[in-house]
Amino acid sequence: MPDPITLIADTSDRLDRLLADRIGDLSRSRLQSLIEEGHVRLNDIICTQKKQKLKPGDRLEITIPDAEPLDTLIPLDLPLDILYEDDDLLIINKPVGLVVHPAPGHAQDTLVNALLHHCGDQLSGIGGTQRPGIVHRLDKDTTGAIVVAKTDLAHQHLQAQIAAKTARREYLGLVYGSLREDHGTINLPVGRHPADRKKMTILDVDHGGRVAMTHWDVIDRLGNYTLIHFRLETGRTHQIRVHSAAIGHPIIGDPLYSFAQTIGVNLPGQALHAWKLTLLHPRTGEEIAAIADPPPVFDKLLRVLRSRQSRSGK
Repeated sequence: MPDPITLIADTSDRLDRLLADRIGDLSRSRLQSLIEEGHVRLNDIICTQKKQKLKPGDRLEITIPDAEPLDTLIPLDLPLDILYEDDDLLIINKPVGLVVHPAPGHAQDTLVNALLHHCGDQLSGIGGTQRPGIVHRLDKDTTGAIVVAKTDLAHQHLQAQIAAKTARREYLGLVYGSLREDHGTINLPVGRHPADRKKMTILDVDHGGRVAMTHWDVIDRLGNYTLIHFRLETGRTHQIRVHSAAIGHPIIGDPLYSFAQTIGVNLPGQALHAWKLTLLHPRTGEEIAAIADPPPVFDKLLRVLRSRQSRSGK
């Protein structure tokens, strides 16, 4: 175990904020994990509360454990639709059904396993042993652009862009119903469903919900269906899916937040696609805009709905 880093608080601030300001080579999320795992001592006492209020003169010791080996993860030769790649990062068009990182039921058949095969030991380790290189995530059945960091510097920089909202994530989604307006913003807090832990729901901030904001614009009205362009202001779990359902226009084919309805296309998941990802290169500062083509089944559903609209004369 490496020697701890010793710091003296010089301001009254939250523990995680002060550490993020003083330890520049670790992301705030990584520091918060270290706090919660008991790697931080406050005045010689282990402190696991990331929101702990500090006083000037408080003594902090943070121990950063050595990176654990990735021996438990097996590289898997899966085809990757690579939209952009260099020595710092790569952007992939994720297919439907591919889980991003290992989880119960998906231990060795994830994007991480495919990345280990493609990148070898080049992936950033900040995400931890189960999530090397992973900066953000997409749901298993949501397709589209996802960025992966190859270096720790790139990982920190990209996570900071997402937190600061300078990285832009845009989605295409097909929803039930015809929205009255042409554009709008959904500003409703999202949190874990109190009765069904697999689901998220609209939940007041006082009860554990987190601020969530989604901007939307109508692209095409298709009778009783609508093609929407979504832009994320925040990135909560299932955010677009929960927000769409909350305003009465759930994503077509969503197994958690929608309803069964015959539409003539056998969808493998929700009709939601991460269409465009715009970010600044972490080393050069150059803007990168990666566009991921929707999967064939998404285009097929669009053709079916447009054909129905044409036949109905609406």
